[in-house]
Amino acid sequence: MRAFELAGKMAVVTGGATGIGFGIASGLAEAGAAVAIAGLDGPEVAPSLAALEAFGRKSAFLAADLGTPEACREMIAEAERTMGRIDILVNNAGIAVLKMPQDYTAGEWRSVLDVNLSGAFYCCQAVHPGMARRGGGKIINVASLLAILATAATAPYAASKGALLQLTRALAVAWAKDKIQVNAVLPGWIDTAMTRAARTEAPSLGDRVLARTPAGRWGLPADFAGVAVFLASAASDFVTGAGITVDGGYGSLG
Repeated sequence: MRAFELAGKMAVVTGGATGIGFGIASGLAEAGAAVAIAGLDGPEVAPSLAALEAFGRKSAFLAADLGTPEACREMIAEAERTMGRIDILVNNAGIAVLKMPQDYTAGEWRSVLDVNLSGAFYCCQAVHPGMARRGGGKIINVASLLAILATAATAPYAASKGALLQLTRALAVAWAKDKIQVNAVLPGWIDTAMTRAARTEAPSLGDRVLARTPAGRWGLPADFAGVAVFLASAASDFVTGAGITVDGGYGSLG
């Protein structure tokens, strides 16, 4: 269907070199978009760019520490210079510090909220003028199932993702007149470097997730390609302020 095609569109995916971000970036590239991935530089960047270019699309890497407003604004400005414009913004960059609530330092609390929530907000602010001037755009915020559920050792992460879901709704209302759709994706338990580290710390986690997940497996980054293409394309022009869970049914059990 042509409504799902992204040919000629320019996308920025923060944290797009690995994990869920790369799954989204790959889906957008396969659907026809040129994709810039933004975040911290590392050994995974070069192979990720090569994989995106294999789809025959323009790709780029934008080095940025997305925990400060200045870095977010400069990254968006550089993306517009490099790609020509931004039609699609995916705020995926995120960090987690796993501790019991009473053990967090003020610095740890701030660092998680600075990247997961404030960084996404500053990127949205920076991309808004160009999208509004060109007559619209798509913003996808990667929240988490922990925006609506809770675990003991993820207080700042859960707080940041719950706030990101509400930020998504507020921006959707504010920018509907600009024809900018703002939606959120809520991943469940996905097989990424972050969750593999969590399973190392809690060896029983893998079995507990499988036991509760109706789909009977952990999610994969590739599971986000379809929902990302939908939310980035004309197929979702009347969808805004939504939070779509991608969790194999985990959250449906309450």
